[in-house]
Amino acid sequence: MTTILYDDRVSAVDARADGAHLWLEPDALERATGWKLEPQGLCRGDACVQARAEWRDDAGRVDLAAFAAHLGQPMIADDDAVAFGASVNALREDLLSTIAPDFTLPDLDGNLHSLSDYRGKKVFLYSWGSY
Repeated sequence: MTTILYDDRVSAVDARADGAHLWLEPDALERATGWKLEPQGLCRGDACVQARAEWRDDAGRVDLAAFAAHLGQPMIADDDAVAFGASVNALREDLLSTIAPDFTLPDLDGNLHSLSDYRGKKVFLYSWGSY
């Protein structure tokens, strides 16, 4: 069994690692990632990506590592787990947007404040480092 961390999912599935490849049965791929093998390709919701021949083996398994690389998702693996990061395109869009990501930090009294608490208001952020 291999633990796969993909988006907000954590799944233990049967997977076969072969060098830089990670082969999963189609049902395990869907459980682990939400991507389903359809006649038109790999689909998740309304989004479909045309499947490439090299993403499939003779047994019908799907190479999740190759598919993730195609989507620009970084992957890190050890003996028991494989984690996939956000796609490079998604990160690029986030960086180029004018929307700050939400975060929560304590004030000097230990009270937590989230940026989203101040939505619609002007906010001045001041940071200081002693390095």
